[in-house]
Amino acid sequence: MSMPSDTTESPSGSLAGFRANARADLLSGFLVFLIALPLCLGIALASGYPAIAGIFTAIVGGLVATFLSNSELTIKGPAAGLIVIAVGCVSEFGFTGGEDPAKDFQAYRLALGVGVAAGILQILFGVFRLGIFGEFFPNTAIHGLLASIGIIIIAKQLPVILGLHAEGSPLELLTNIPFEIDHLNPKITLIGIVSLVIVFGYPWIKNKKLTSILPAPMMLLLVTIPMGLYLGIGEEGSYTFNNQIYKLGEKFLVNVPSNLFNALTFPDFSGLATSTGIKYVILFALIGSLESLLSAKAIDQIDPWNRKTDMDRDMLAVGKDISRPNLEPAIINPEI
Repeated sequence: MSMPSDTTESPSGSLAGFRANARADLLSGFLVFLIALPLCLGIALASGYPAIAGIFTAIVGGLVATFLSNSELTIKGPAAGLIVIAVGCVSEFGFTGGEDPAKDFQAYRLALGVGVAAGILQILFGVFRLGIFGEFFPNTAIHGLLASIGIIIIAKQLPVILGLHAEGSPLELLTNIPFEIDHLNPKITLIGIVSLVIVFGYPWIKNKKLTSILPAPMMLLLVTIPMGLYLGIGEEGSYTFNNQIYKLGEKFLVNVPSNLFNALTFPDFSGLATSTGIKYVILFALIGSLESLLSAKAIDQIDPWNRKTDMDRDMLAVGKDISRPNLEPAIINPEI
């Protein structure tokens, strides 16, 4: 949510406070949508899940958890902090990385079953009021969590920006950066560089009217989508640059089905009877709950109105969003 500088009353304190912030809240919500859409797709793909899983996760998180949690400054959706666990889960269930689509789909269904069981466990955490454990973690742990999430996102998305496929753990990907730069796809990388320039350069634009009408995420889409069409990123073929041949095609685009209802997938609970299933139910529930608590605590600390999240309700809300196993909070800046 957004806090205009001229507001003197807490948004949650009265109807007048709500009206004063309504316009800024709508803008913040729109910005979060623009930012969350590619983020949801990226986290789903980085987790070894279909891209559409990220969209479903964001929809469920927004429509369900919003009315269960009392946190006014956090949103629910795919969490980068659980990428490593999600990848480990589908990998141990037989994920092949695209070599065998049938095995990959079955691994995904088994991971969904684990997610449902973990969600039920998180609901029990909230029912038994275990959210108080979030108060025992020092600020250094919170800062470390947020920093690690940023590092994971960078490690997983840098190969994508360079037109390569991200394989391996975050630490392995970080050590492979020199190799990735040496084998980058120039056209894909150009779009990535332009995107970063827009995002990081936008705060330097002095025309505040322009930046308020066209926020950075919108400007990024307006620039990069025509660039992709002009460069023929989605067209099957190849091109030569500096005496090197590079391929283009649909593999550089996100594969999202035209019919979302046909993409709905039901979980397979047979994996819960295995040691792998039990292990990842515990990991998802414990680490997911910990990330939820620390994220809520972090955003409470920067809230200018000093509102506090009910940790038990927040954990209950996260647990009820059991349609996807990597559903956890994403933080938004209250001063957007």
